[in-house]
Amino acid sequence: MERPSRVTRFFMAMVAMAERLNLRYSKVGNPPVYDTASFPWAREIEKDWHRIRAELEPLLVRQKDLPSFHELSGDVKTISADSAWKTFFLTGYGLSSERNIAQCPDTWRIMQRIPGLKTAMFSIFEPGKHLPPHRGPYNGVLRLHLGLIVPQAPAEKLAIRVDRQTCQWEEGKVLIFDDAYEHEAWNHTDRTRVVLFVDFVKPLRFPARLVNWLLLNLAVFTPFIREGADNQKAWEKRFYEQAEALRNRRG
Repeated sequence: MERPSRVTRFFMAMVAMAERLNLRYSKVGNPPVYDTASFPWAREIEKDWHRIRAELEPLLVRQKDLPSFHELSGDVKTISADSAWKTFFLTGYGLSSERNIAQCPDTWRIMQRIPGLKTAMFSIFEPGKHLPPHRGPYNGVLRLHLGLIVPQAPAEKLAIRVDRQTCQWEEGKVLIFDDAYEHEAWNHTDRTRVVLFVDFVKPLRFPARLVNWLLLNLAVFTPFIREGADNQKAWEKRFYEQAEALRNRRG
């Protein structure tokens, strides 16, 4: 096995140190799943969920053409390597898709209400999809799921487990959790489930807030983020060229 480079080892050590600080200096505690009352802006997001859902629906007309998550982010291959987890990317760690944002202007406007927004995309779980237990790479962000299309089903059919807590998505409702805890998700129904998937900066006190800011702004230079940006650009080129060709044929 190839040994990590000196720079990689240094960055990993910084992440480990920052994670300890984040636990100690959190303004909102460190539960696996949060009470949304801790984030007053969450209610404003929920009020406009229908606007986001309306912009999602035209995208699903070409659902089969949307990229699988692992096609954009290579590190996801350790937990998902099939085509049943698709995404439509808006922004991530300083890199944004202007063409995709143009398809979802209301969604983008609404997302600006989230303090410390780092990532925003649609997450599409097709029937039969199961993400195995895993944890996120860093506890300096929290994850938000806004239910957009959620089949009615019991938890054994459709849910997400975070640590020891099993949660069910609801249309129009926000779920906020810490993905640095072990979690898994499943859709064993015969319908697609879609959420708006967001990462935002965890509210922290000094000095953790400063260290977290530095690490999150350095993330854009990591190979995973750069590779994802290149993959996204290549997918966009194909997707929008196909859309243009289809319009020309109809014209």
